[in-house]
Amino acid sequence: MKGILVNTVTELEPYVLEYTNTSITPPTYSVGPLLHLEHQVDETQEEILRWLDEKPARSVVFLCFGRMGGFGEEQVQEIAVALDRCGHSFIWSLRRSSPNILNEHPEEFKNLEEVLPRGFLERTQERGKVIGWAPQVAILASPAIGGFFTHCGWNSLLESLWFGVPTAAWPLYAEQKFNAFEMVEELGLAVEIKRYWRGDHLGGVAAVELVKAEEIERAVRCLMEQDCDVRKRVKEMSKKCHAALMGDGSSRIALQRFIQDVAKNMAL
Repeated sequence: MKGILVNTVTELEPYVLEYTNTSITPPTYSVGPLLHLEHQVDETQEEILRWLDEKPARSVVFLCFGRMGGFGEEQVQEIAVALDRCGHSFIWSLRRSSPNILNEHPEEFKNLEEVLPRGFLERTQERGKVIGWAPQVAILASPAIGGFFTHCGWNSLLESLWFGVPTAAWPLYAEQKFNAFEMVEELGLAVEIKRYWRGDHLGGVAAVELVKAEEIERAVRCLMEQDCDVRKRVKEMSKKCHAALMGDGSSRIALQRFIQDVAKNMAL
């Protein structure tokens, strides 16, 4: 192996890249953020985007947990209670957890009335949308989005930074706890929901610790504060992510260095 291409930005993780480029490992090229920003949306999703267009800037919290992110009924109830109490507008991409996530991905609940608290949909109909699959990039690009509850998949985190949307870290499985730790503890680019995350969704609902409504509500309020430090840091990092892809940006320079090294090795 002659080198490693990494979907990150030098300004985001300088200490890691400094170490890998001065150690015995092959050279590391930070060429990110690599993002797929064009998505087709259907008629239902277009309606959601039109609804967002009518909302004030940074007033809506977005909850979306990736293609493998789903919750059991007890956890759904806790999230709903928190959203009911906090008073903020929201878009909630809600799907049920799978008994065997490796073989069967989460699906939508067949009847939301049965899983959500009594009267929740009626009480929040003017300020909230509970949907299934969400056009995440299109929603994050809306100026109305003020915060993003995410499972901390790396692509989702890069998308949130690109659009300057602060996140609340809710890791579910695999490397997401490491990503959450980095974003919250090391970089200060995300709001904490819980200090410690126990369990893993790959082990099923029973293996995951319940997150209480009080914890979720506190995170929502912290995330949506217009002058919070996390929001300011995310805005600055967003500028750096955009600059990295410009002509003399760090990612463009890294890509050029990669191409030069490939050509050099081919000539040997």
